[in-house]
Amino acid sequence: MRRNVWVDGELMPVEWRREGDAIVFRIGEGPEQQASAVEVERGVYSVLLAGRSHEARITQEAGDWTVETAGNRHSVVVRDPREWSAGEANNSRSGHQEIRAPMPGKVVRVLVEAGQTVAVGQGVLVLEAMKMQNEMQASRSGTVSAIRVAAGDAITAGQVLAVID
Repeated sequence: MRRNVWVDGELMPVEWRREGDAIVFRIGEGPEQQASAVEVERGVYSVLLAGRSHEARITQEAGDWTVETAGNRHSVVVRDPREWSAGEANNSRSGHQEIRAPMPGKVVRVLVEAGQTVAVGQGVLVLEAMKMQNEMQASRSGTVSAIRVAAGDAITAGQVLAVID
């Protein structure tokens, strides 16, 4: 299974598979690693990784995840690269995000304005394509520096819809 994972706004492509009770995974082009995880109580996991035990507390709100481990709290967004998502075409570690249209369609609503601060997972605009409405979301926190479309605009695949810095 392959997913795009943003941890505190930083993209980390992850591949994983189950092998018995273990999870074998690779982050980006890094080496394969193996871990096991057991839910010891609701939302609390005991994770064994590289011979070390870790406790992870995981909560979910509005589709976004928060992971707490070793006293650190991280915002985590997971997206299937085959699904519509916010700006996967140009998420970079530098912090600049261009939200692009994944296919031709029409802008139904613009949910934010230029200069507005957005959080990870917050809706930026709504597109209609193939008779379905899809909310494009911010995959990182930041300030909307540009909205390049308006409600009612016809759009093409790959067109830049909004920019977050």
